[in-house]
Amino acid sequence: MPPPRTRGTALRQRLAELRGPDVPAKALDARALAALAANPGCERRAILDGAGVDKATLADALGSPSAFGQSQFALTRGNAFEAKVKADGGAELLRLVHERLDPGAAPPVGAALPDLSAIGPEGRTARTALALREATGATGTWTLLDHPMIALDVAGSPAFLEPDAVVVHPDGSWTVVEIKSFPMLDGSADPAKVGAAARQAAVYVLALEAVAARLDPAPRVRHRVLLVCPKDFSNLPTASAVDVRKQRAVTSRQLARLTRIEDIADALPEGACFSPELPAEQLTAAVEAVPAAYAPECLAACELAFHCRERSRAAGAVTSLGRSVRAELGGLTTVEDVLAAAHGESGDPRDPAVAALRRAARLRTEALGTMCH
Repeated sequence: MPPPRTRGTALRQRLAELRGPDVPAKALDARALAALAANPGCERRAILDGAGVDKATLADALGSPSAFGQSQFALTRGNAFEAKVKADGGAELLRLVHERLDPGAAPPVGAALPDLSAIGPEGRTARTALALREATGATGTWTLLDHPMIALDVAGSPAFLEPDAVVVHPDGSWTVVEIKSFPMLDGSADPAKVGAAARQAAVYVLALEAVAARLDPAPRVRHRVLLVCPKDFSNLPTASAVDVRKQRAVTSRQLARLTRIEDIADALPEGACFSPELPAEQLTAAVEAVPAAYAPECLAACELAFHCRERSRAAGAVTSLGRSVRAELGGLTTVEDVLAAAHGESGDPRDPAVAALRRAARLRTEALGTMCH
């Protein structure tokens, strides 16, 4: 068996080949990891994200353009709001952390704001780890890390993540700060958006825990993160503490279940490549060589969702109707199988799913007969 370094080098070379010659890798971010963890059975997304393939460009090349992503207006508004929150050395942000999460500590006056600049993601990750260690050792003071870089191992490959901010408290504990541009109206925000922010923050918490584990003693990474949003319809910041223990546990479990990227890569046909410069037929064949696990939830989280939905519908897969429907149908994996079972043409009548389908079909026939009379 080759040493780990040799295996790692070979894997990186293989992933670069899958991307295509001279195609730069698209870095994984926490939003992508949260979506990846939510659908761990999708080998297609795992290998494409692991290889750093730009899925939006790939979707365009496949003829199924994606509408996924933020508008330029939303990005500009979000950047302006984040700049406002972090103005004056992050004074307002630190005030909110103190007020919502650590009111018993001394007020954050004269907080440290270390320089985290370095060359490349590896350099920034090392610089962030050093700053966290130094801040943790400087007990009694507040430290604000603006856009730190932390790494998380995902299916055998490192993903470099960039939280909006991390705050080190006077007791040495660490807090993740998420800054979003959606409003908090009367102290509460859209539950769906808060849930997405919590899943994203949970990825950062997991990555920080890996950094903390390398310190002795290991500092505490707080499971209550700070969500900062505009107040009502203004541009004034307000904040809420969000407990992400549940999201952290789910994300950790799902990431651990991901098939290792090298196993997926080894199963691909020789010469498979996902470069958008390839002819459409060759590119489609390469993508279809990797199994997907499409569900309607993918439409809100993956750039390839339209392509995978079309293929799933063409194959009659019941997953295109939703994961809950798929779970109820047991071993019936296609719409054709479901209809045949409902009409008594196939299936074991002792199977609860088959029995329920036949009862539903019978009730439907009776209802239609009553309407006709």
